[in-house]
Amino acid sequence: MGAWDVGPFDNDTAADWCGDLDDAHPGDRTTLIRAALNRAADEDDYLDSDYACKAIAAAATLTAQLPGGQPIDSPYAPEFLRGGNRLKVPEDLAALAVRAIDRIMADDSEWRDLWQDATDGDTNAAFDAVHGLRTALSAVREGA
Repeated sequence: MGAWDVGPFDNDTAADWCGDLDDAHPGDRTTLIRAALNRAADEDDYLDSDYACKAIAAAATLTAQLPGGQPIDSPYAPEFLRGGNRLKVPEDLAALAVRAIDRIMADDSEWRDLWQDATDGDTNAAFDAVHGLRTALSAVREGA
Protein backbone atom coordinates (compact mmCIF):
# COMPACT_ATOMS: atom_id res chain seq x y z
CA MET A 1 0.00 0.00 0.00
CA GLY A 2 1.39 3.37 -1.00
CA ALA A 3 1.69 6.50 1.08
CA TRP A 4 0.36 9.84 -0.11
CA ASP A 5 -0.32 12.50 2.47
CA VAL A 6 0.42 16.18 3.03
CA GLY A 7 3.51 15.83 5.24
CA PRO A 8 6.96 16.29 3.71
CA PHE A 9 7.88 12.63 4.32
CA ASP A 10 4.45 11.12 3.80
CA ASN A 11 4.65 9.78 0.26
CA ASP A 12 6.40 6.79 -1.28
CA THR A 13 9.08 8.80 -3.08
CA ALA A 14 10.06 10.76 0.02
CA ALA A 15 9.97 7.62 2.18
CA ASP A 16 12.29 5.82 -0.25
CA TRP A 17 14.63 8.82 -0.25
CA CYS A 18 14.60 8.79 3.57
CA GLY A 19 15.54 5.11 3.49
CA ASP A 20 18.50 5.95 1.26
CA LEU A 21 19.48 8.70 3.69
CA ASP A 22 19.29 6.23 6.59
CA ASP A 23 21.42 3.71 4.69
CA ALA A 24 24.06 6.27 3.72
CA HIS A 25 27.27 6.68 5.68
CA PRO A 26 26.69 9.57 8.13
CA GLY A 27 29.38 11.62 6.39
CA ASP A 28 27.56 11.30 3.05
CA ARG A 29 24.12 12.40 4.21
CA THR A 30 24.54 16.12 3.52
CA THR A 31 25.70 15.21 0.00
CA LEU A 32 22.40 13.37 -0.57
CA ILE A 33 20.45 16.31 0.82
CA ARG A 34 22.33 18.74 -1.42
CA ALA A 35 21.77 16.52 -4.47
CA ALA A 36 18.01 16.34 -3.88
CA LEU A 37 17.77 20.10 -3.43
CA ASN A 38 19.94 20.86 -6.47
CA ARG A 39 17.94 18.50 -8.68
CA ALA A 40 14.76 20.44 -7.98
CA ALA A 41 16.25 23.93 -7.81
CA ASP A 42 18.12 23.60 -11.09
CA GLU A 43 15.36 22.05 -13.22
CA ASP A 44 14.69 24.20 -16.28
CA ASP A 45 11.86 22.07 -17.67
CA TYR A 46 8.65 20.84 -16.10
CA LEU A 47 9.63 19.64 -12.61
CA ASP A 48 8.79 15.98 -12.02
CA SER A 49 6.93 15.33 -8.77
CA ASP A 50 9.46 12.69 -7.69
CA TYR A 51 12.25 15.28 -7.66
CA ALA A 52 9.99 17.67 -5.79
CA CYS A 53 9.07 15.06 -3.16
CA LYS A 54 12.74 14.29 -2.51
CA ALA A 55 13.60 17.99 -2.25
CA ILE A 56 10.72 18.65 0.14
CA ALA A 57 11.88 15.77 2.35
CA ALA A 58 15.43 17.17 2.21
CA ALA A 59 14.18 20.64 3.16
CA ALA A 60 12.18 19.19 6.06
CA THR A 61 15.25 17.28 7.22
CA LEU A 62 17.21 20.55 7.25
CA THR A 63 14.42 22.44 8.98
CA ALA A 64 14.33 19.88 11.78
CA GLN A 65 18.03 20.57 12.39
CA LEU A 66 17.48 24.28 13.00
CA PRO A 67 17.49 25.66 16.54
CA GLY A 68 13.93 25.21 17.75
CA GLY A 69 13.12 23.12 14.66
CA GLN A 70 10.05 20.95 14.66
CA PRO A 71 10.71 17.41 15.87
CA ILE A 72 10.26 14.80 13.19
CA ASP A 73 7.51 12.35 14.03
CA SER A 74 6.48 10.90 10.68
CA PRO A 75 7.00 7.14 10.51
CA TYR A 76 8.38 7.69 6.99
CA ALA A 77 11.05 10.21 8.04
CA PRO A 78 14.70 9.23 8.35
CA GLU A 79 14.93 6.80 11.24
CA PHE A 80 18.21 8.19 12.54
CA LEU A 81 16.56 11.61 13.00
CA ARG A 82 13.49 10.19 14.71
CA GLY A 83 15.93 8.59 17.13
CA GLY A 84 17.24 12.02 18.08
CA ASN A 85 20.45 12.04 16.05
CA ARG A 86 21.51 15.26 14.37
CA LEU A 87 23.24 16.33 11.19
CA LYS A 88 25.91 18.97 10.84
CA VAL A 89 24.33 21.19 8.21
CA PRO A 90 26.42 23.55 6.07
CA GLU A 91 25.05 27.10 6.16
CA ASP A 92 24.53 27.34 2.40
CA LEU A 93 21.95 24.55 2.37
CA ALA A 94 19.19 26.76 3.78
CA ALA A 95 19.43 29.11 0.77
CA LEU A 96 19.52 26.16 -1.61
CA ALA A 97 16.45 24.67 0.07
CA VAL A 98 14.57 27.96 -0.33
CA ARG A 99 15.48 27.98 -4.04
CA ALA A 100 14.26 24.40 -4.38
CA ILE A 101 10.98 25.18 -2.64
CA ASP A 102 10.42 28.22 -4.85
CA ARG A 103 10.98 25.99 -7.90
CA ILE A 104 8.58 23.36 -6.53
CA MET A 105 5.88 25.99 -6.05
CA ALA A 106 6.36 27.44 -9.56
CA ASP A 107 3.70 27.02 -12.23
CA ASP A 108 5.66 24.35 -14.14
CA SER A 109 5.87 21.83 -11.30
CA GLU A 110 4.05 18.51 -11.33
CA TRP A 111 3.99 18.40 -7.51
CA ARG A 112 2.28 21.79 -7.41
CA ASP A 113 -0.18 20.75 -10.12
CA LEU A 114 -1.07 17.51 -8.31
CA TRP A 115 -1.68 19.26 -5.01
CA GLN A 116 -3.47 22.17 -6.66
CA ASP A 117 -5.91 19.67 -8.12
CA ALA A 118 -6.34 18.03 -4.70
CA THR A 119 -7.10 21.23 -2.82
CA ASP A 120 -10.17 21.42 -0.64
CA GLY A 121 -11.64 24.86 -1.17
CA ASP A 122 -9.39 27.57 0.20
CA THR A 123 -7.19 25.27 2.27
CA ASN A 124 -4.25 23.28 1.03
CA ALA A 125 -2.38 21.54 3.82
CA ALA A 126 0.42 20.37 1.50
CA PHE A 127 1.08 23.93 0.32
CA ASP A 128 0.91 25.16 3.93
CA ALA A 129 3.49 22.56 5.00
CA VAL A 130 5.90 23.60 2.23
CA HIS A 131 5.37 27.29 2.94
CA GLY A 132 6.17 26.60 6.60
CA LEU A 133 9.45 24.98 5.61
CA ARG A 134 10.29 27.95 3.41
CA THR A 135 9.55 30.41 6.21
CA ALA A 136 11.83 28.58 8.66
CA LEU A 137 14.63 28.22 6.12
CA SER A 138 14.33 31.84 5.00
CA ALA A 139 14.82 32.99 8.57
CA VAL A 140 18.13 31.11 8.68
CA ARG A 141 19.17 32.43 5.29
CA GLU A 142 18.46 35.99 6.37
CA GLY A 143 20.23 35.51 9.71
CA ALA A 144 17.06 35.97 11.76
